[in-house]
Amino acid sequence: MTKFNAKQKFLFSPETIFNLRPLEKYEILFSFLDTSPLQQLYPSTGRAPIPYEALLRALVYKNIKTLSCLSDLVGELKDNPNLALMLGFHPLHLPCVENFSAFLQDTENSIFQRVKDSLVTNLISLKEVKGTYLSFDSCNIPVKVRENNLKTSVKARFDKTRIPKGDPECRLGIMIHFPKPFQKEIKYFWGYRNFVLSDALSELPISEETKPANVVDGMVVIPRLKSAKSKFNLDIRGVIGDAGLDSAKVLLFIINDLKAKPYIARNPRRGKDPNLKVSPTGNRLCIAGFEMLYWGKFKEGNRTRLKFVCPITHSKKFRKEHPYCPWFHPQFIKGKGCFAYTQVLDEDIRKKIDYGSPPV
Repeated sequence: MTKFNAKQKFLFSPETIFNLRPLEKYEILFSFLDTSPLQQLYPSTGRAPIPYEALLRALVYKNIKTLSCLSDLVGELKDNPNLALMLGFHPLHLPCVENFSAFLQDTENSIFQRVKDSLVTNLISLKEVKGTYLSFDSCNIPVKVRENNLKTSVKARFDKTRIPKGDPECRLGIMIHFPKPFQKEIKYFWGYRNFVLSDALSELPISEETKPANVVDGMVVIPRLKSAKSKFNLDIRGVIGDAGLDSAKVLLFIINDLKAKPYIARNPRRGKDPNLKVSPTGNRLCIAGFEMLYWGKFKEGNRTRLKFVCPITHSKKFRKEHPYCPWFHPQFIKGKGCFAYTQVLDEDIRKKIDYGSPPV
């Protein structure tokens, strides 16, 4: 075999000579991408803008190739005319960074969601996405503001009441790290959180939403599940999630409304307190060992709690025998007496879940 001469000039392009098609997978992907919702963006008069369909395909390509910024994407289009043609651009009239920025800023998110939904519908019709088992997770998105740059001097850097001027819509969130086994480290940041509902078998996303960083998983998962079930008519049999979804509201929705099984890790902060002391009649015991009085049932959102109050301040008969709190609790000194709540709903729903079952 003769040695290959890298300096040899080709009469035809290497793709034609060697039958190479490096862009074939992108052509297949974009053939299934329904960009018809973008038609409403075109003006009825004036000069025709850069094709919005091509801008969208280029942004999809940027994310697949993990290009860090829009300037890298513009450079990629200039260096690869075949790529520009495949995406739908004229090689001599390529977009600049401002074109992409204006397209992202001026286009409503609902239009992008319609394009995404049509793609998910095609995947379901091709049986690539079954939707029987769904997984839900989120990731943090710190923003580039002075408060997140620890090299700058900022007063009250992580005060949640002082919104950064660089991004007024972001909010304060936390990131949890484990630098050593079982040693939790909490870091604060300003930014957003992206929530993704995926098909667990194919690992393809079905629904996503970005919220400020102070929004937690339990506030988003139920609307995402409702939307996915109604849009795509999914037969959901199980929902997979981490301990952030371990709440009575989420578990009740999965079991009662979806008629599915929750595969959710148990949050040790939820449920019954192991140090909770209860009398044989089911009433709470205070730190002094007295049986507290049941004072009614209260609803807080979707949670139902039982209230128990100090027997000294709320029972004349008991106060005759025990006029003073042995612990001189601060609430007793104020004359109100201590009180406590017991939430039984979490424990009732958790009895239906086998947390200790081995993974399948």
